[in-house]
This record gives sequence, structure tokens and C-alpha cells, in this order.
Amino acid sequence: MTLTGEMLLGSRRKRGQAGHFQAADPRTGESLLPEYGISDDDDVAQAAGLAAQAFYPFRTAPLETRARLLDGIADNIEALGDTLIERAAAETALPVARLQGERARTVGQLRRFAAVVRRGEFQRVAIDSQQSDDLRLVKTGLGPVAVFGASNFPLAFSVAGGDTASALAAGCPVVVKAHPAHPGTSELVGDACRRAVEASGLPEGVFSLLYGERETGSALVAHPAIQAVGFTGSRAGGMALIDIARQRKVPIPVYAEMSCINPIFLLPGALQRRAQALGGEFVDSLTLGCGQFCTNPGLVIACAGDDLDTFRNAASAALADKAAGALLTRGIARAYREGADRLEQQPGVQVLARGQQANNDGQAQPLLCQISADDFLASDVLQQEVFGPASLIVVCRDAQQLEAVAGALEGQLTATLHLADGDTALAGRLMPTLERMVGRLLVNGFPTGVAVSAAMVHGGPWPSTSSPLYTSVGDSAIERFLRPICYQNFPTELLPAALKDDQ
Repeated sequence: MTLTGEMLLGSRRKRGQAGHFQAADPRTGESLLPEYGISDDDDVAQAAGLAAQAFYPFRTAPLETRARLLDGIADNIEALGDTLIERAAAETALPVARLQGERARTVGQLRRFAAVVRRGEFQRVAIDSQQSDDLRLVKTGLGPVAVFGASNFPLAFSVAGGDTASALAAGCPVVVKAHPAHPGTSELVGDACRRAVEASGLPEGVFSLLYGERETGSALVAHPAIQAVGFTGSRAGGMALIDIARQRKVPIPVYAEMSCINPIFLLPGALQRRAQALGGEFVDSLTLGCGQFCTNPGLVIACAGDDLDTFRNAASAALADKAAGALLTRGIARAYREGADRLEQQPGVQVLARGQQANNDGQAQPLLCQISADDFLASDVLQQEVFGPASLIVVCRDAQQLEAVAGALEGQLTATLHLADGDTALAGRLMPTLERMVGRLLVNGFPTGVAVSAAMVHGGPWPSTSSPLYTSVGDSAIERFLRPICYQNFPTELLPAALKDDQ
């Protein structure tokens, strides 16, 4: 496929007239063709209008049709072959092997949601005919969904990523605003979605793709046809969309995954047994993907002592050997440097180690710092995420202060406990706090791997996400885009298919 730089308004291609931009290779800063036209308010209105028109026929189409759409998107993405991987690598500087794995994850979750649709359990059918009235409940699609592509996962959290897959599985048309860092990748995947919609015989408005910056996204969320939003990105970006959604005449839910620092607790028994090994394993997790994971371990909490010294020395030595890596965009690299400088300048912060020097403005030098628990607890700044390979060790006097630090943390996607024999009592005291604070708890591992499964929770309390009730990864992600309807004393011929007696 030849890239055109055009948006998709349903089945129709159009070049945006509100300006233009180009992707850039993060490693060199070199601009990449073609130029992409920016969508204006009329384009947003057309895409949202097409989605509104498509909603009822899509929502009421046979589940098999919906499932085949998801399978078709997966097949089309795979058929793009090396063309997709090469463009994504040029736009993001992510390694080819990482992108191949991400493509497998993307098509895997599309096919997984196709299986969810075919099983039909997501409809949560309930029939109660024992009362004086016949009551029948089914969960159904919420309405057209606006999806924002994420910078750090150009496939798995982007145009046909988890938000799009789960919304389509729920019977909701999707309008995607592509991330400006990887427009070519987005166009390739967007066309794969368009072709699958066309092959399925569904209305064209089931999928559209827009290009732009803040103004385009704001107009999309504000449009009355849009009934929900899926977003992965910064806290500032998520908050801006939430404010727009709340100010609408009819407010809508924004399912925003935002910033967090994913604390790791090194309990005394684990440090005594594995301090040296833990130091190296932690640095490998911290620098994986140049630290550009939403589950990156940005905080380590442990009690002072010789064992913690061993961990710090091992981590510092491992970090010093890590090369600077290219971040996704020059803007993200600039934000990383500003965040790292801000971290270093906070009272009480001591730099323990740096990785190898960056060679250009697009790279990030890994950073490890430490601070006393007293100084950490006195700061309003140190819980702010530094997006990239930077982390902070909080040194506690004793277990009681470690518990106090845990109690002072904001909502997180994950928290990790490293423990061994003798740590059970302390871990047990931490559990009530951690269970209130996170969506996923780990023991003796690192949080940077997120499996797509029925049991996965990729979400958490504010401000890690805008709602602690949902996950953006795994089968339950579909719940975000469903709502229940009760049918009371309805004749069979008017009931949805799932509620008829023969079903």
C-alpha cells in the first residue's frame, strides 16, 4: 500500500485542510513522507455523524458478523507484513523484534475479542419471569467511541489496539484520532480496518480515522454523537479530555489511562537473599523499551541496611552499563530531560548512577536516584512520573516508615512485593493499603509485562486512570463500552435476539 497522508471518513479518503505535518525519525530527526493533512471540525462532524448512523445497524447485527469484522482486521494487519513493521520502526525507533511482538499482541487481542463476541457472555443476559412482570436484561453497546492512539504502543494501544478492539466487540463504531508521532503506521492499520468493515457488509461509519493535534481531539470529544472515550497518555492530556467531556450538555465517560510510577517494595527477607540479583533485574525492567512503558518501575521502597546497600551498588553498576536509547519523539525526549532535571533538583535527592551519555537530543540517559523517606513524604513533586528510564529509591528507617510511605502513595496501575520467608507479616500489613491503591499486585517479579488474558487488570485508582472500575487490557475491557437495558413485559418479536426464548 502507498501512503497517501489522507484521513478516512468511513470508506472515503480525504486530505485534511486545517494544516499539515510529517512524522520524523526519532533517531535522526529526519522528516518522513508523506505530509498528513490535519482534520478540521467539519471532518470531525462527518466522522462522528457516520458513526452515529452506523451504530444501530452495527449494534443489532449478528454477533458472528461482529466477530468476523475483528478477525478480518487481524488478518489484514498480518497481511501488511514487513511494510507495517518497517514504517513503525522508522516512526518510533522501536526495535523490529519489539514491533513484531507488538503486532502479534495486537492481532491476538483482536481475535481474542472475536472469541468473546462469539461466546456472547459479555451480554450478561438475565431473565426473571417469576415475578408478576417478565423482566429481561441485556448489556448492549454504549454508542460511538472516540479512541486516541498512544505514543508508546503504535500498534497495541493505537488505531486497532485494545480500545478499538473492545469497543467494536461491544458493538460500538469507532472514530480514531491517530497519534501524530506515527501517522504512517496509523494509516496502514486504519486501511486494514476500513477494508475489513467493507468486506463485512457493515455500514462504513463503523470505523473512521482522523489526524490532528489537541484541537482535533477536543472537537471529537465534544461532538454530541460520541458516547465514550478511550485514551492512553499523559495526565495533562487525560485531564483535558475529561474536562471537555464533563462540560458537554450530556457528559460522557472518559476511560483514561494516565501517569503512574508503579512502586516496587523490597522487603527485608528478599533483600537479604537476593539483593545482588534484584539490582540487575530491576535495571533491566527500568530500561526495557527505554523506560517507555506505562508499567515502568519508577519507585523502589526499602528499609536501610547493608542489604539495601548491596542492591543499590548492583543496580548502580548495571545502570552505568546501559546505553542511552532513542525515545519515541524529540518532544518526549525533551520532556524526559526536563523531568529528570526536576527530579535531581528536589531537596534530599541524590544521584546514584547514570547510564551512558546520550549521543543526540532524541536519546535518554538512564538515571537512578535515591532519597530518604522523610524527604519523600515532605514532597508534592516526587510522585510525578518521569516518562523514560528514570527511577527513585526511597530509603526508610524501618518497616513502620515503609508502611507510611505506602499509605502516602497515589493510585497506581501496579505495585510489586519482593518477599521471602519472614516477610509474610509485613506483606500482610501492606496488603490493605496496596489493594486500595492499585489494579494489579505482583510478587517477586517486575510489572513491565502485561498479558492479554481474562484475568488481567490494566487499570487502577485515580490518577493512574480516570475510573478504578475497569481495565483497558483483557476480556473485561469490553465492559467500558456496554450498558444494561431491561425489557419489561415485551412481546417476543420486539425483544433483542439475545433475550428471545429460543436463544
